[in-house]
Amino acid sequence: MDAPSRQSDSLADWLTYLEALHPKTIEMGLERVNQVRLALGLMPGFPIIMVGGTNGKGSVCTMLESILHCAGYTVGCYTSPHLLRYNERIRIDKKEIDDETLCHSFERIDAARKGCHTSLTFFEFGTLVAVDLFVQARVDVAILEVGLGGRLDAVNIFDADCAILTSIDLDHMDYLGDTREKIGFEKAAIFRKDKPAICAEIDLPDSVHQQIENTGANFLQLTKQFGFSKKDAQWDFWGPKGWRYSLPFPALRGEKQLQNASTCLTALDTLHELLPVSMKDVRQGLIEAVIPGRFQMVSTQPMIILDVAHNPSAASVLSKNLAATKPMGRTYAVFAMLQDKDIYGVIQQLKNDIDCWLVATIHSSRAATADYLINELHKAGISSDEQRVHQFQDCVAAFVFACEQATKNDRICVFGSFYTVSDVLRYVNTL
Repeated sequence: MDAPSRQSDSLADWLTYLEALHPKTIEMGLERVNQVRLALGLMPGFPIIMVGGTNGKGSVCTMLESILHCAGYTVGCYTSPHLLRYNERIRIDKKEIDDETLCHSFERIDAARKGCHTSLTFFEFGTLVAVDLFVQARVDVAILEVGLGGRLDAVNIFDADCAILTSIDLDHMDYLGDTREKIGFEKAAIFRKDKPAICAEIDLPDSVHQQIENTGANFLQLTKQFGFSKKDAQWDFWGPKGWRYSLPFPALRGEKQLQNASTCLTALDTLHELLPVSMKDVRQGLIEAVIPGRFQMVSTQPMIILDVAHNPSAASVLSKNLAATKPMGRTYAVFAMLQDKDIYGVIQQLKNDIDCWLVATIHSSRAATADYLINELHKAGISSDEQRVHQFQDCVAAFVFACEQATKNDRICVFGSFYTVSDVLRYVNTL
């Protein structure tokens, strides 16, 4: 059933229209979106690198985009979700698509959808728009980030020339299953016969091996077919094309970024005949790759860090990064999460890194209330005594309080959700 008519052809009105178009925010399955793809005749003639996994997808996409851009390729990159603007999701030549171009593509996709007498979810619609724009621009290569899972994600209607699986952990369990075995099976379904499948996950569930056998993919795994060696001021990589020495550390901060960078270089090694890149391009690409909200430091006195960590695995990485950058003073957490996440698991990973929890409620129908978050903190043994826990109406109010309390030797860490980080980042950008 169609949503009410748009008031105008502005991007804001289009997005409101798309949000109401389908009865469910998420509906797993490829039939509807593939039907519209066929009606559009959307058959990409460029190589596709598909990036799936629980955590690390955004970093891998950004590094690949940066390296290939430095090599002179016209690169299309589709990621989600966005922090401040929908336009962030779709980039060509590292530039966000402008409103007018987006709206024209929305019009094309909507006409095809109506012709098929079907509806699409917000993400399905956006996926078709991204690839439609990449086809229109005749990009040399497209990088597509999987939204949720893999097997039944809209991105999977396209065939990957190279598939990347960054990690396998517990998240989106209502849709993907409640074990790593089930989740691994879903995520590894982006692999294709005789095509490279690059995996940065060391502890592989049996289900992934089953998918490798089912698809006949050319599988390469971290520590087996590729890897890295970290040194004081640089690092070395080894992979399908041999060793690469004295590489610069990625501009992206964090303990996992060498693992992510190795995954990118392995993918490029396997695609060298289609997309050759020089070591100069690799070096330049690594130091130019930036992405907001991934251990992003926006101030040093006090240290202010923004991180979208929203599941226990990402929280574990954040904990390691916080330990590696520990200040002399206290650490304040601006903390808000969605209700359908493993809130207790995230708290458990970070409870020893935080001195003061500033808890808020996200502006979303899926938000966990501040009261609920405080209850989870109590379950984890974090008491409201001694002023360790404070409650706020929203994330910005919590952040302002943190800034008022923190000295130059303290640290403020904003985490728990893309919503949490976007609210604070939008506020920071106004200062």
